[in-house]
Amino acid sequence: MEQKNGAFFRVEDLHLFFQTNKGLVKAVDDVNFELNQGRTLVIVGESGCGKSSLAKAILRLLPRNVNKYQGNIFLEDKNIMNLSDEDFRRKIRWIKAAMIPQAAMNSLNPVVKISDQIAEPLLIHKQVKSKNEALLRAQTAFEKVAVPVDFLTRYPFELSGGMRQRVAIAMSLVCDPQLILLDEPTSALDILTQANIMNVLKRIKHEVNTNFILITHDIATSSELADDVAVMYAGQIVEYTDAYTFFSRPRHPYSQKLMASVPSLEAEDEALGYIPGQPPSLLELPHGCRFAKRCHKKFDKCDEEPPVFEVEKGWKVKCWLYAGGENNNG
Repeated sequence: MEQKNGAFFRVEDLHLFFQTNKGLVKAVDDVNFELNQGRTLVIVGESGCGKSSLAKAILRLLPRNVNKYQGNIFLEDKNIMNLSDEDFRRKIRWIKAAMIPQAAMNSLNPVVKISDQIAEPLLIHKQVKSKNEALLRAQTAFEKVAVPVDFLTRYPFELSGGMRQRVAIAMSLVCDPQLILLDEPTSALDILTQANIMNVLKRIKHEVNTNFILITHDIATSSELADDVAVMYAGQIVEYTDAYTFFSRPRHPYSQKLMASVPSLEAEDEALGYIPGQPPSLLELPHGCRFAKRCHKKFDKCDEEPPVFEVEKGWKVKCWLYAGGENNNG
């Protein structure tokens, strides 16, 4: 199956289910979105909604208890889901698409020098012929993320959390991938360090020919980097549009509640909004709309699962309020 709409990256009907002792976890359930060249897609949602599982599904970083993994993932004009695991490892991971995981310390080996770790993907994928050449590429990557070159000779435990995160970003850049997935890249960091990391990412976005998918629960921080936004809830994308539209007038009731919970300097006297209750367990998903029990706009039709409605061109919302098109009940 070939891609038809010219998007640089596209996910179509993607499913990722896990079998556990407690039952079937529907972590990614019929997810669809696309990313055009030169843009950054931010995927937002509460913890436990399947965002990290979506990143792992894209890069095929799958645990052994997978029950269902299917769909289409197009990178440029190729459906990379058709590749064998070995071909995916050799031709896609690191080379075409890389990932910056949560908690950089957990992704770096504490007893191996940083120079050896950052050179490894270059040597494994035969992008360079020698370790010296790999180290030169590593130095270039370090300069892009403003890490002193002499840090290459250090061990991860010798660096601060912010510097370890910069090293993780440099590792993702070293093979010049076309797509980088960032999974909560600023979580567990203090506010000042978070701001510094976001500044690094913004600079890289303008200087390096790559594309970002940023996965986060931090809407306020993500707004600085976003070109497009996808809102994820209970394993599904419930709203997808460009960043300006989303941040100015979100349409899904869940999106509206998320935005209402973000502090604003313009409305500092107003109480912050909140979403009552908890997201449903991915083990026991409700019938009908998955947000209905927490929704302030619930009505009878919500007992049925809504399809995705296109409110305007490129603006999609999974909510019965938009069965007739644009709706201004916001």
